[in-house]
Amino acid sequence: MQIAVIGAAQCSDDEEEAAVRVGRAIATGGAVLLCGGGGGVMEAASRGAAGCGGLVIGILPDTGDGNPYLSVAIRTGLGHARNVVLVQSADAVVAIGGSYGTLSEIAIAAKTKKEVFGYRTWDLPCVIRCEGPEEAVDGALRAARLSPRSDIPPSG
Repeated sequence: MQIAVIGAAQCSDDEEEAAVRVGRAIATGGAVLLCGGGGGVMEAASRGAAGCGGLVIGILPDTGDGNPYLSVAIRTGLGHARNVVLVQSADAVVAIGGSYGTLSEIAIAAKTKKEVFGYRTWDLPCVIRCEGPEEAVDGALRAARLSPRSDIPPSG
């Protein structure tokens, strides 16, 4: 299972803490964490997953190294177009806060019928609003298990 975590490159302390909790829950849930590989929510989620021995894949918009918690950095050189690669690679999506880049990823998920579980993010009909980070991950893990790729064994 692969769960994408999306959110802004600059985030509040609350969003950072939520993202760390999301990363931990994804790793302990046996899923791979996908993210854009940058700072803010992406780095905090990566840190949480890496701290639990989880596999963290960053789909980078450029040719840099991404945040220091990535297990694998995929250097796309695609700029914002990498948002499509990120969402298409996921079985489900967790959104935390976010700005217009996050909004574009939510739109891509809606278009491709990927479920989005949101914590303090865009208030849209396609986003399943969650009261806490763990609730968002629980929903994403359930959705990922039901995805067409659910026959693929989880990592770890």
